[in-house]
Amino acid sequence: MNRKLIDDATLSTKIKRYFEVGSAVGGLAARLVGQEYLGRPIDDEAYAKNLKATLGSMKGPLMKVAQFLATIPDAIPADYAQELRELQSCAPAMGVPFVRRRMVAELGVNWQHHFQHFDLTAKAAASLGQMHQASTISGELVACKLQYPQMQSLVETDLANLRALLGVYHLWNKALDTSEVQDEIKTRLLEELDYHHEAKQIHLYQTIFQGADWVKVPTVHPDLSTDRLLTMSWMDGKPIYDFIEADEDFRNQLADRLFQAWYHPLYHHGVIHGDPHPGNYLVGEGGTIQLLDFGCVRHFPAQFVQGILHLYDALLNNRPDEAVYAYECLGFKNLSKAVIEVIGQWARLLYDPLLDDRVRPIQDDFSGTKGWQTATQVHAELNKLGGIRPPREFVFMDRAAVGMGGVFMRLRVERNWHQLFEDVIERSPFRG
Repeated sequence: MNRKLIDDATLSTKIKRYFEVGSAVGGLAARLVGQEYLGRPIDDEAYAKNLKATLGSMKGPLMKVAQFLATIPDAIPADYAQELRELQSCAPAMGVPFVRRRMVAELGVNWQHHFQHFDLTAKAAASLGQMHQASTISGELVACKLQYPQMQSLVETDLANLRALLGVYHLWNKALDTSEVQDEIKTRLLEELDYHHEAKQIHLYQTIFQGADWVKVPTVHPDLSTDRLLTMSWMDGKPIYDFIEADEDFRNQLADRLFQAWYHPLYHHGVIHGDPHPGNYLVGEGGTIQLLDFGCVRHFPAQFVQGILHLYDALLNNRPDEAVYAYECLGFKNLSKAVIEVIGQWARLLYDPLLDDRVRPIQDDFSGTKGWQTATQVHAELNKLGGIRPPREFVFMDRAAVGMGGVFMRLRVERNWHQLFEDVIERSPFRG
């Protein structure tokens, strides 16, 4: 009987979610069809803002998916991408009754005996869960991450709606075959719902940065954690954008440390923190970087990381044949000469700051407009050539690059990115 009630509740949630999300993305699909086949204007700016507000009010994975897509030029219309890049959850946290029910389900009816104090009011609410502050019996301040109910079923529903929307858009925009991208997003979102998996990633990052005093990683409390409750040491710090007006040396230090925190793990251990949103790290005393939220850590095969470095060396030394080999290592297939020339433009855009041995912004103009325009032009040329299917690994590489680049632009830092990159990849086991 209990199982039937749970199944009925899940089915009811799926149906309700399908129509909520379907209404949001269905309106966009209708506008896309009207623009393409009926010549009607899409009214981009007004509807894009409306869509952002609608998606931002919904808990669950759809908001994250929208953020992913907004980092890929021309994957969705430009006005929509601009709005969705700024998308953050504005949904209120779940209330006290939910918190009590979830804590009983995870730690038992006497769950409060595990804590000296537990704040039933959430400190922060995100798309998949919310954070509470508590103190253990020993007096340690901890963060308790509680997952919202029925998230796994919502992943399936949200992605089904998304697949339908992209199917409409890609009827005429064939620059990118996003089937691999969608599969990758689904896999990573399901991982993100597994808090035991996240605990393992936290331990991995502790190992990677063992002995580094400039970066801090939380400690997991396994006895107070389950697959839907993750209890970690509390990280105290300030948002990075609090330091936009800090002195130049301090901002430069923050940029250098963020660059190391994101890319040292990739080029020495084959992993990357896939969610560089500024809410996922804090700045502690002395400018330490305090990393948060390890639910989205991407592990890459050695060949993929080697491909990134092969392409860097090929572009740095102007060796086109080596670049083709690098694309093959990265997982691109059946590339014609014309397509290779076009994605070469895309590669030079991505690698540009790393190839340029001088002090400069991460992009030539602080607005970032030139880079986005170039990327859109490349996608238009790919569309004419029939498009390509990006390997699934690119989803979180692109997300990291766009996310970090946006932070560096906001901080108005100018660094020698070539030298920073050379320092990171020095003695990389993937180079050679």
